[in-house]
Amino acid sequence: MSSLSIRIPESLHETLKKISKKDRVSINQFIASAVAEKVTALETEEYIKVRGEKGTIDKFNNVLSKVKNIEAEENDT
Repeated sequence: MSSLSIRIPESLHETLKKISKKDRVSINQFIASAVAEKVTALETEEYIKVRGEKGTIDKFNNVLSKVKNIEAEENDT
């Protein structure tokens, strides 16, 4: 495990203390979770971008052509 020293505004620190206390986790746990969430979001964005670049309109239309053309049910709207 690594150690990291950060500087944040006092107001953000106070909010961080309140939220972590409310969630019953340490500030370290809260920050680690927040960083993990952000990293996952950025990695997912990159993954989707790379996958999207592999697609073509022909592939899209091919998949779309396999979907049955039926009326939507009343509770689908």
